[in-house]
Amino acid sequence: MKNILAVFALILGLTFLVDVPVAKAQADTQTEEVDTTAQGDKIQSVAAHIHDDHDHEIAPLWLVIPFVALLLMIATGPLFYEHFWHHNYPKVAVVLAVIVVSYYLFILHNVHGPVHALAEYVQFIALLASLYIASGGILIEIDKKATPLANVSILLIGAIISNLIGTTGASMLLIRPFIRLNKGNIQPYHIIFFIFMVSNIGGSLTPIGDPPLFLGFLKGVPFFWTLEYNWPAWIIALIILAVIFYFIDKKFGRANEEELEETSYTNKFELIGSRNFIWLLIVILSVFLDPNVIDWVPAIRYDGQKFSFLREIIMLSVAYLSYRFADQKAIKGNEFNFEPIREVAFIFVGIFGTMMPALELVGNFAKSPEGAAMITPNTLYWGTGILSGFLDNAPTYLNFLAAAMASQGAEISNVESVRNFALNNYDGSAFELMAISIAAVFFGAMTYIGNGPNFMVKSIAEQSGIKMPSFFGYIIRFSLPILLPVLLITWLIFFAFA
Repeated sequence: MKNILAVFALILGLTFLVDVPVAKAQADTQTEEVDTTAQGDKIQSVAAHIHDDHDHEIAPLWLVIPFVALLLMIATGPLFYEHFWHHNYPKVAVVLAVIVVSYYLFILHNVHGPVHALAEYVQFIALLASLYIASGGILIEIDKKATPLANVSILLIGAIISNLIGTTGASMLLIRPFIRLNKGNIQPYHIIFFIFMVSNIGGSLTPIGDPPLFLGFLKGVPFFWTLEYNWPAWIIALIILAVIFYFIDKKFGRANEEELEETSYTNKFELIGSRNFIWLLIVILSVFLDPNVIDWVPAIRYDGQKFSFLREIIMLSVAYLSYRFADQKAIKGNEFNFEPIREVAFIFVGIFGTMMPALELVGNFAKSPEGAAMITPNTLYWGTGILSGFLDNAPTYLNFLAAAMASQGAEISNVESVRNFALNNYDGSAFELMAISIAAVFFGAMTYIGNGPNFMVKSIAEQSGIKMPSFFGYIIRFSLPILLPVLLITWLIFFAFA
């Protein structure tokens, strides 16, 4: 945690070094204008200055290299140079992030991008850490024989719970009981389907379910819009995956059948550390303390925008208090430790820091006349989806929503415009938003880095002795042959003939 705070301090320090001279230069320019121009000219000049301040020089294409390098190292490190990667991935992630952030600050003189990336990262890690630690104090014991039907039931229950406590909360709450239920017979495909169904697709029905949907809610999408529009695709995808898992588990999950048959089961369900559900509830409620939605919520004001900090303070306080006062039997029973969230924290420092050029290039093209001409539910579905698998799906969602709205002459910064877009008050706009929403959530399961819980589930599984596939192994063995057909079927049913 000290190392992570040091990274924050470094980035904030770099931001301060650039922001102060820029602010001084702006003040000097405005002072000179007062002395040499008329009042009308001053207004026009300041307006032009404000406009120019947001039109920073576009990041060069080669600046995407650190992001690509990080992805390749995440993919190949555990496979080809495991010892080096395990001991040095924090340094690699931080160094690559600092390279890109420094270029933005000192070469492009773009403070806006790094500040937004830092704010989004703090929001991201505060939510994940609080849910991970609070759920770590809840021990669920199921003394039941692991059957394909029992496993499918847990996956489907987890998919439903994901909409109430988020994909992160549901994943951290159920992954350990799911592993224990299948003790002696646990295999990688169990964990992969858990990532598919609980950590991603499950959270499609509410803004609480997945970060991109929550950002849409904050921008103006009605709370129950996702439930109204996403439920058919949610049901179809989960049914297909449940059926596939059932038959795979029935065929390959019988490795230790004879040994397991000798074990007696009580079919009892035990819950230890139930008071931690209160901490989870506090985290979920704090999610709505957004200063852009509720005026009285205190905020940090920067560049004409409001950034929350009360919400993050509450979440991090919950992380500390829920661990400090957790039931020690639950902590020991879960074999709880901080390594999974530490790994996610450092890996995503690198991802948030290096992905800015990629998101900027995609966003600028999507908003250009050429890109806007290509805006259809089909391109929105595949564009949002493919990038959500390799970039963080939350900013990808916002970029494509902004592009789709721009093609209709609407602004994402206007809450009423976003609401009208969601309610189909523009031509086919609700259908376009549906394509963006489903793709951002569903495609997050394509890789380990598509969604925050994926990496944590993988890390917990590996600590439990499960040999998980590599980055490319995950994609080649599971995402392409199993998940991609589900995504194709979803596209064919809902978007292909739009």
